Amino acid sequence: MQPEQSPPLSISAVPAGFRYAAVRAGIKPSGKPDFACALAVEGSTAAAMFTSNRLVAAPVIVGRDHLRTSGGSVRFVAVNAGNANCATGPAGVDACRSVCAVAAEQFGCMEEEVFPSSTGIIGVPLPAEKLVHALAAISAEMGNTTGHIERFAEAILTTDTRAKIASAKLACEAGEVNILGIAKGAGMIAPQLVPHATMLVYLFTDAKIPSQDLQRFLRQAVEPTFNCISIDGDMSTNDTVLLLASGASGIQLMPPDQSPFAGSLKTVCASLARQIVEDGEGVGHVVELTIEGAATDADASRIARSIAQSPLVKTAFAGCDPNWGRILAAAGYSEAAFDPAKTSLWIGGFPVCRDGQIAPGFDKEQVHRAMLQREVTVRMALGLGNGRCQFLTCDLTAEYVRVNAEYST
Repeated sequence: MQPEQSPPLSISAVPAGFRYAAVRAGIKPSGKPDFACALAVEGSTAAAMFTSNRLVAAPVIVGRDHLRTSGGSVRFVAVNAGNANCATGPAGVDACRSVCAVAAEQFGCMEEEVFPSSTGIIGVPLPAEKLVHALAAISAEMGNTTGHIERFAEAILTTDTRAKIASAKLACEAGEVNILGIAKGAGMIAPQLVPHATMLVYLFTDAKIPSQDLQRFLRQAVEPTFNCISIDGDMSTNDTVLLLASGASGIQLMPPDQSPFAGSLKTVCASLARQIVEDGEGVGHVVELTIEGAATDADASRIARSIAQSPLVKTAFAGCDPNWGRILAAAGYSEAAFDPAKTSLWIGGFPVCRDGQIAPGFDKEQVHRAMLQREVTVRMALGLGNGRCQFLTCDLTAEYVRVNAEYST
């Protein structure tokens, strides 16, 4: 039996200038809601980051193009679950654009201001006609209550077991602004997002921020959060993080408020990133990695990712087995600067390795008991410099294998 997961955060902030809706379009075989949309007021600005996988889904292609063409303006977000619309050729792009065209006409914006997303099985043609038909129901369901937000969050799920929501209020000199984040993701999670089962993240704020500034804020928030998590080491073809600013609060984000805003946005992203790992497919243990003393921050990140994505390390955590040599080995093949004779390691706060050898007084049973907890900490000190990285990962269980062995059947 897996340890109980912590519940998602409540919605404490609802940004003005957005409405949300979710309906059943008939994409998911389960018949559950599978089409979620958000409508932003005129003048809303946007920034986005996408997967760096060379195989990209049609909505990523179209979304990038629309952001370039519109100059960073997004009025309507359309997300379908149950079909990734990836590896579907030109027909997949045409299907995506057809949904955008009808949505633009129905909601009174330019086609380039419609931002599409998809998540689900790769290689299956998207039945665009189902989404087009559902747009009328979307229009009828639009609202800005917490219930509307929750339904949006639930409709974008695939193998997730629960919705993922985080929010924050920020007191500025001119008043208060709100930040809301909605995410999905439980498998195929090892995002490496660049500025140009899938992780989708939608961030909303009612501050007034130009799109070029939004892009800077988004990049700063993504790097230490979504780019520092891994469930299974597989990078999705559809990963997307979108940040929208409606300006509906009437508050222009001035320099004194920019740093606090960046901090609040990072906090929301960090919460969503953690919720994604905690809800990972088959996850029994969440592992917090701290790499310090690396030659550079980039080296610390390489080592953290190597450890996080090692099947041997992940299965050791599944079995609560303090086999610390696996962690050291994963660091050694990371291609980062590494000197075993200077490396020490702690699991659950207990020393297991000092200077590349078993730590004096290492108590295997004590460490095993620490690894029985839902959350386990690992700290590695490399003694080479000031490079540092904090990374969030999980174990690899038989349940993960079961879910993904049967995903398409």
